[in-house]
Amino acid sequence: MSDANTDIESMSFEQARDELQKVVAELEQQNVSLEDSMKLWERGEALAKHCESWLNGARKKLDKALEETGE
Repeated sequence: MSDANTDIESMSFEQARDELQKVVAELEQQNVSLEDSMKLWERGEALAKHCESWLNGARKKLDKALEETGE
């Protein structure tokens, strides 16, 4: 993760998801330079990985809870 994306680690799932939506919308408008597009793409990738990490953690907790209740 580049230095420009270190703030992502402290984001909640909702914050990262919302910003990811903004990044995608900005990229879809196609009114940014190639350099800015690459930066947005990298940030979007980092945000998506962060969201996936949150979801994987939630899945593990749910699986553990179900295992403990015998379901």
